[in-house]
Amino acid sequence: MKNLDKDNIIGVAALLVHAAKIDEHYTNDERVLVKKFIKSYLKDDNEEDILIKAEEVEKNSNQLLSFTNIIKKNTEEIKSDIIKHLWEIIISDKTIDQYESNLMRRICGLIYFPDKMSAEIKLRIINSR
Repeated sequence: MKNLDKDNIIGVAALLVHAAKIDEHYTNDERVLVKKFIKSYLKDDNEEDILIKAEEVEKNSNQLLSFTNIIKKNTEEIKSDIIKHLWEIIISDKTIDQYESNLMRRICGLIYFPDKMSAEIKLRIINSR
């Protein structure tokens, strides 16, 4: 399943950081969730170093959604996994605002991921808390 290279992981992690920051509250819990994503793909790397690189990329990028091209080219399984990580970050503060919902709709549209599947993932995460 896991066939993203290190640069792709940094790009996707930057997208996760963007999702975490969209409500203007980037918490340590959200950082931990991004590191969990990184660790799930890069077992032998220091996830803190990768996260710092991803935060830099996110801060310096006005074309963040270009990272969706990385995701779009991958399998449904990887897309689903990334959507799950995005929802975990968004839901971690127990509220979903309109900007977060809009971001998820845009990402799903750009990576050709069905809204229905995204909603099912979101509900599974909410119900597991």
